[in-house]
Amino acid sequence: MIPAEDLQCLKAIALRGGCKGPVFVSTQSIGTMLAISQQTASRRLKGLETNGLITRSMTADGQHVTVTKLGEDELRREFQEYSRIFTEGGKTYSLHGAVVSGIGEGKYYMSLPEYKAQFKQILGFEPYPGTLNIRITHASIPTRKKIDSMEWIRVKGFSADGRTFGDARCIPCRIGTISCGIVVPGRTHYPEDIIEVIAPIALRRKLGVEDSDSIRVEVGP
Repeated sequence: MIPAEDLQCLKAIALRGGCKGPVFVSTQSIGTMLAISQQTASRRLKGLETNGLITRSMTADGQHVTVTKLGEDELRREFQEYSRIFTEGGKTYSLHGAVVSGIGEGKYYMSLPEYKAQFKQILGFEPYPGTLNIRITHASIPTRKKIDSMEWIRVKGFSADGRTFGDARCIPCRIGTISCGIVVPGRTHYPEDIIEVIAPIALRRKLGVEDSDSIRVEVGP
């Protein structure tokens, strides 16, 4: 958890476009935005850099600053907390879509012991080696965005056999009476109309579904 003052500084950088790429800022501009002195602004920027939340490139007039993925994660957590405050609690959300074929990566990743152990702890089951890929309808995309603002659980990345495997996030869900989980890889530009669902069983076989068959996924109590 970063200090609230540093989080405000991070938010100010993001509002200037820092999540999209380098933005030019000075201690004076940050100080003006946050109503703090230039010296305090300088300390805040240094603190964000030390904690890996921003990267900086210094120039004679100021600095170009970029919010890192770690910084984006902090902002996203803040957003999720406010969303839980101002949205209705205890609501079940339904996503409607059609089954589609993936490219086979899910089977490999769900077979890795480091991921399997974490999903067992998070969801209470060891995932079947594979994911059910669903392309949600256009009408379900706003619901998907509401679900994105809920409290997801981080799945930590790791290194093994000379390779690095990234973070992911997961949230419990249901298909009918089957307990499942939606998994979102840590890739920056993941399609908003595709979800990957894991379960303790082979969902295609259990549900008797093929590509283009309609399906509903529920998230919530």
